[in-house]
Amino acid sequence: MVYWYTITPVDILLFRDAKSFTPGETTWAESIFPPSGHTIAGAIRSIIDCQLELIGPFLCYHHTLYFPRPLNFVNTDRLIPLAWHENHPLSAQMIWDQSQPNPLVIPHEEPMPTHQEQNYRQYLPVDAIASWLKTGHISKESFAVPEQEAADLNSAQQPWKVETRSHNSIDSNTKQVKTSGSYFVENAIRLLPNWTIAIGLDLDIPTPAAIRFGGEGHRAILQQCPALHEQWEMLSDLSAVNFKSTEKALAYLITPGIFERRQNNRAICRSYPWEWKLAHTNNPNQTNGNLVSVATAKAIPISGRIH
Repeated sequence: MVYWYTITPVDILLFRDAKSFTPGETTWAESIFPPSGHTIAGAIRSIIDCQLELIGPFLCYHHTLYFPRPLNFVNTDRLIPLAWHENHPLSAQMIWDQSQPNPLVIPHEEPMPTHQEQNYRQYLPVDAIASWLKTGHISKESFAVPEQEAADLNSAQQPWKVETRSHNSIDSNTKQVKTSGSYFVENAIRLLPNWTIAIGLDLDIPTPAAIRFGGEGHRAILQQCPALHEQWEMLSDLSAVNFKSTEKALAYLITPGIFERRQNNRAICRSYPWEWKLAHTNNPNQTNGNLVSVATAKAIPISGRIH
């Protein structure tokens, strides 16, 4: 049984990245968001010390799950592997490294992209993702920000803002700012109104409960939210149907993933495409696999490793 919860911060959030950081030197401390599963698990274990299975974290707006937009969309334009469209005009013109994933292009039967100055939301509601899992398409209207949501987003594409905070060290004797090695800056995260973090756990925790969340001893409120269970089950059922399909399919990774393999009693973790085999490789020493192409965002630090 999976129990769903929302996490509502009562202050700013500090989730520092994997970069080494020494306060007292002139330096910056970046904050990553959404937080990693390790951070969420540590926050939960601050109130209940036991093993747990975690789903998420995701974003939630008025008890509705929101997910990152699929990375094969640029604004509202869908990109697909070039190999899936043999008659595409670029097929005869594009030269690319066959040892690399297939280039992504806009299907030629779709209208050319429009470059309008418009904000498109980077997180989509559960209904838009469900439609995509059913049809393979996301309507342009789904990327537009509704009026009610726009008021809370305050014209931002993502439901949080970054607050830059500077710090100075004070000399205990003179009570003045130290003249050297005293300045550093932190970038903190503040969720916008009516937005929370959503997680699924295999634990039934009495709520509301206060948890330590992020750096500087900041707190958040953990609250059970049964309304999210039905939404997740709907997506899980759709995903199960697509997973069994033998036709061409797109994989949608909604949280960071790690592939690890033990070699000589040592766990090794490498970035893509170590665990994947390309479908079109011409290397005689490699077997063909299922991966055609891939769309990725920036590298994500997880437990001190970059993926």
